[in-house]
Amino acid sequence: MMTPVLLTDVADGVLTITLNRADAHNALSPELLCRLVDTLDAFEANADLQVAILTGAGTQAFCSGGDLGKTLPLFSGARLPADSWDQRLLDDPRVRSVAPLREEPLSKPVIAAVNGVCVAAGAEILLGTDIRIATPQAMFGWPEVKHGLIPFAGTLARLPRQVSWCQAMHLLLTGEMINAKTALQLGLINEVVEPEQLLERAGKIAARIAANGPLAVKEIKRVARAAMDEPLSAGYVLEDDSYKTIMASADAQEGPRAFMEKRKPVFRGR
Repeated sequence: MMTPVLLTDVADGVLTITLNRADAHNALSPELLCRLVDTLDAFEANADLQVAILTGAGTQAFCSGGDLGKTLPLFSGARLPADSWDQRLLDDPRVRSVAPLREEPLSKPVIAAVNGVCVAAGAEILLGTDIRIATPQAMFGWPEVKHGLIPFAGTLARLPRQVSWCQAMHLLLTGEMINAKTALQLGLINEVVEPEQLLERAGKIAARIAANGPLAVKEIKRVARAAMDEPLSAGYVLEDDSYKTIMASADAQEGPRAFMEKRKPVFRGR
């Protein structure tokens, strides 16, 4: 039997997604991209799942980018489709938007557990996640310019909003790689932990989020993302509208009641 290119595990409202091509540094083949999109769609639609953790198999790489032998030649026209995965990658525009968490951002939080090399398309996916934990061995970069290419899955729009303009331009125009320490200093990641602690730490953060009110979690992410593109006054309007929605929910009544009764709240997501 062929080894599956993507693995999933569910526990206590948390979905762990593992890019499972360790022998290829978890490079994004057409099949892996399509399966990732299907997994993210299912995650978004499942009310029992609150948080996702995204990581890579093995100890060498989170994701080394698009598969240079399979994926990029399809985009450039140097290779014709050989199977249904290839054809879907070319025909379905959602694959290029959902996989890097771009035009259709998930309403639920995604935690990146970066266990090694995170470059090119892998680093583009990183920019679509909400919380990022990395090991000291992790390396980050967008080296496309060295090959006469550009990042095309959201980095040119997102990176200058997540680090300073001059830092983003340095990384993009030189294609230089940075280590986990530098990524932490730039604010690109949240923290650095030892490899044996990576998934445990990501799991603890995910569990804390999953224990919170799901409606509130979704609204916090939605409003914060939307407000980034608006003047401050418009952001306040978005927040006020969200406040009305949340305060009208059953969860908003359950949370304070549980606190006063000294018990764990039972949120229903409504």
